[in-house]
Amino acid sequence: MGENKELEQGIKARYRVLKTEGRAKRAEFETVHGTIQTPVFMNVGTVAAIKGAVSTEDLERLKTQVELSNTYHLHVRPGDHVIRQLGGLHKFMSWAKPILTDSGGFQVFSLAGLRKIKEEGVYFNSHIDGRKIFMGPEESMQIQSNLGSTIAMAFDECAPSKADRKYVQNSVERTTRWLERCRVEMNRLNGLEDTVNPKQLLFGINQGAVFDDIRIEHAKQIAEMELDGYAVGGLAVGESHEEMYHILDVTVPFLPKDKPTYLMGVGTPANILEAVERGVDFFDCVYPTRNGRHGHLYTNHGKINLFNARYELDARPIEEGCGCPTCRRYSRAYIRHLLKAKEMLGLRLCVMHNLYFYNTMMEEIRDALDAGDFAGYKKRKLENMARSIE
Repeated sequence: MGENKELEQGIKARYRVLKTEGRAKRAEFETVHGTIQTPVFMNVGTVAAIKGAVSTEDLERLKTQVELSNTYHLHVRPGDHVIRQLGGLHKFMSWAKPILTDSGGFQVFSLAGLRKIKEEGVYFNSHIDGRKIFMGPEESMQIQSNLGSTIAMAFDECAPSKADRKYVQNSVERTTRWLERCRVEMNRLNGLEDTVNPKQLLFGINQGAVFDDIRIEHAKQIAEMELDGYAVGGLAVGESHEEMYHILDVTVPFLPKDKPTYLMGVGTPANILEAVERGVDFFDCVYPTRNGRHGHLYTNHGKINLFNARYELDARPIEEGCGCPTCRRYSRAYIRHLLKAKEMLGLRLCVMHNLYFYNTMMEEIRDALDAGDFAGYKKRKLENMARSIE
């Protein structure tokens, strides 16, 4: 009770490491919208909805702890001022648990043909109707404040992984200047009387492509800013898995141990297991939803593609013993039929299974860390998932 009272009275968040195994951390992160058990996978709902007709009621059944939405996309449609007038993103999508909003910085990377980067910020042409949009650190914080998310991400540039050293160095220096502007503006917005969420948290983002020394120096600089959490960005954008793991090896030790560490946009189950081992708490990725919409499903014994003819008469669930709503009721044969017939229900059932698989895997990781057996769990999980499924 006392800790919740402290949160109500002014402490924005409390991060506690409960157990460690090597560099792997088992922790909990108390926020104004509830306590997040970590390591955690955040389910990606870019426009305040999970692709595949998955509702917020579904997310609760699928063990979702944190929903992630996109600042740029919600600014373009329906507009952050619309969401603010409706009480903020939590009320808008009827979701009471934590929400993280990314800053729009990734669109600096993904919409390369539609933007121009300046010191003041980034000039976009909307991918929907072509209208001109400007977003800088202050604008990103203002949009995220209107959304009222639990965690707001700092505005940054995600430089291409293979960009040359001079470009990356200049980009990171600008990202650091932008971060300071984000911090100042976030503090101002949280102090306004009519702000949607006065305890909104700010996570900074480490960048530096695949240059060890740039990554390390940037981690040291942002660690001094006393932010609520720290992300490693600019990975899973073209570099190899080995390069990504190496960057985590050299970078994460220089981020604060007493704050959450978030690896943005990652990844496969194997990526997550490797990153947990290297000290990462938070993850997000579109893989479970995107793959699910194409009939590619995760199981503890490898991936399956339901479009394969072998499943036409298969009366078994996607995975025997799985507790997800899909596996408790429907067969591979039926779901395959829905996918072939282009019925939306097929996409929905597949996405729900994949999200449940990811969220359950994170639960298993936390249990293994609690038991001091993460290394053994990781080995068994990777071995089982490498098998070909019947």
